Amino acid sequence: MIKASENKNLKINITQNRTKKGRKTIVAIENIDKELMPKHIAIIMDGNRRWAKEKGIDTKLGHKAGAETLEKIASYANKIGLKYLTVYAFSTENWKRTKEEVGALMILLRTYLDKFLNKESLRNIRIRVLGDIENLDKSLKESIEKIIEKSKNNTGLTLNIAFNYGGRAEIVRAVRRISDKVSKDELKIEDINEELVTNNLYTNGEPDPDLLIRPGGELRISNFLLWQLAYTEFLFIDKYWPDFSEEDLLEAIKKFENRNRKFGGK
Repeated sequence: MIKASENKNLKINITQNRTKKGRKTIVAIENIDKELMPKHIAIIMDGNRRWAKEKGIDTKLGHKAGAETLEKIASYANKIGLKYLTVYAFSTENWKRTKEEVGALMILLRTYLDKFLNKESLRNIRIRVLGDIENLDKSLKESIEKIIEKSKNNTGLTLNIAFNYGGRAEIVRAVRRISDKVSKDELKIEDINEELVTNNLYTNGEPDPDLLIRPGGELRISNFLLWQLAYTEFLFIDKYWPDFSEEDLLEAIKKFENRNRKFGGK
């Protein structure tokens, strides 16, 4: 198999594989067209709890399986040359869940961040965390700061982990930052425009997502990247996040390639 780094004119091919249930279409990476491939993919990692419930196991194991899927997908996205991957890990609304589940999620994130820290050069992945980390547990905040610092010069995939994140809260934060500059006479009201708002978001310096993927069967964006998703293509998948595979990612990319993005034009 040809590696993504060996050819710049890569394409995704569709192959037909026979299974016990009949004919199944699988997207195989032989090559990817760099001109058509999205630069930025966002994923709402949904379905961990339902996945665990259907298997009759503890919710914590569902979240653990989801974390393992994230590690697998991020590694593969980096391998095929994706530039940005933003994942919704923990929303500002998730604090409403039970204390036990929230605590387990915090421990899980810290465990995986520490695990990444021990991997040589993080496979050249740069990690950023989008959201308010100031009031998080001290040890978790330190783990986040360490991984950001260690990976800041990596040149492969930028993995944005949205943690304690809400789209509305992000916009409010941007408004406050801009208002503060106006109040200090550092900025005129007439100078406020879309670019200025964009520059005050957590994703400052990055392109907006080209493609949003939501596994789990739900058909909503759940307060995720509200500003950035203005012209993003959406793909909803009836499969829980722990079951999401590299093949699912490639199939999503193929579907994206076949869409006609007009950005409000003809």
